Amino acid sequence: MPVKQHLKHALMSSRFRGFLPVVVDVETSGLNAATDALLEVAIVPLMLNKSGLLSAMETDAYHVQPFEGAHFDPEAIALTGIDASHPLRFAVSEHHVLHCISRRLHALLEEFHCQRAVLVGHNAWFDLGFIQAAIKRCHFRGSPFHSFTSFDTATLSGVALGETVLAKALRAARIPFDVSQAHSAIYDAEKTAALFCHIVNHVL
Repeated sequence: MPVKQHLKHALMSSRFRGFLPVVVDVETSGLNAATDALLEVAIVPLMLNKSGLLSAMETDAYHVQPFEGAHFDPEAIALTGIDASHPLRFAVSEHHVLHCISRRLHALLEEFHCQRAVLVGHNAWFDLGFIQAAIKRCHFRGSPFHSFTSFDTATLSGVALGETVLAKALRAARIPFDVSQAHSAIYDAEKTAALFCHIVNHVL
């Protein structure tokens, strides 16, 4: 490994106490992780770029098949506009999603010499709760995410920018946000990643 690349990876492994920050956004059929379906998942791992600033890596995203017997809240579906039965969603099982995410993150943990991925989310407890519920349903072993530690951009932006709502926090950080694209896991994850990187790079 080139010296500069090695130093960058060493800095990454120590920047967050051995954690690798990974932005996660989920779209669901309701608010209850135990009873409501996981419908979309997007992850954006973060790294230090050539300038030593935190930046986003490539996004991975999945449409997820609802588990059998999942509850659907009409208000949640109206908000997201997701038709879980649409054949062109090309949805995959929760287990497949967890396997793909775990495989990518374990490779990144090894590359950056980090111990565990830590979930970054806007109201991170919500996203982590749905990921953990899927892990429990699938009897999935080896999740790379820390089981209870997370970095919450709602809290961080409230302290750093005086706003806790994602759209308002992004506006305060002068990051463009299109409300018509909100409630898509990819869009929200990438905007949350931009917000977290802004706070880490320019505020903290």
